[in-house]
Amino acid sequence: MGQLDRKIAVITGGGSGIGRAIAEAFAEEGATCILAARGVERLEAAASEIPNAVAIPTDVLEDDQVEALFDRVAADFGPVDILVNNAGMAKPCPTHELPPDDFRQVIGVNVTGCFLCARKALQQMIPRKSGRILNIGSISGQMSRPHSVAYTTSKFALDGMTRSLALDAREHGIAVSALHPGNVPTNIWGELIEQVAEAEGMVPLEDIGQAALSMVTMAPGTNVLSSIILPLSQPYLGRG
Repeated sequence: MGQLDRKIAVITGGGSGIGRAIAEAFAEEGATCILAARGVERLEAAASEIPNAVAIPTDVLEDDQVEALFDRVAADFGPVDILVNNAGMAKPCPTHELPPDDFRQVIGVNVTGCFLCARKALQQMIPRKSGRILNIGSISGQMSRPHSVAYTTSKFALDGMTRSLALDAREHGIAVSALHPGNVPTNIWGELIEQVAEAEGMVPLEDIGQAALSMVTMAPGTNVLSSIILPLSQPYLGRG
């Protein structure tokens, strides 16, 4: 018996990186994982390689697509037990050079998309008085890097959203948490990945998956509201 047997987990940004690592960890414990993302090819490849995983292409910025995602999950598999809000993006750029549309896009995906998915998940969780929502934040929501105004703003906002969702959800027996990774080897780094890995280190994706698993398998009535996972060698306080 796995810790997540018969649980239905929706994981946004589930086709690669952190989302895929979390799906793999959840699947090993028996969950049915619904992978949602825009990149259809990567999404379907991930679903084909993870046991009990299903790909549902979704743009979390589109209300109707989010509605369709959760309605289909409920119809085909049952109400959602776990939502992992992992879909995210970054647009590194000095503030004075960042196009306003790029700023809006990052806030849209990282913040609005999280709200839209949490809203639909709560509608399915509240009648059953159970469920967990895990938002994937970042230590950039606590300590910023240069040239990251959109990403940093979005992750600070996500931390505030997590706290608000947790307050609204707890009266219904639902736990809402945030996992804040430091450096993780994903494609968000682009060409800088090797440089950053050498200078500061990286958390293996498998460890992110296990951290997420530990947070969603707490005993009912217990919540890890916020957790930080980062390489031992990465600057945190005083970073810059």
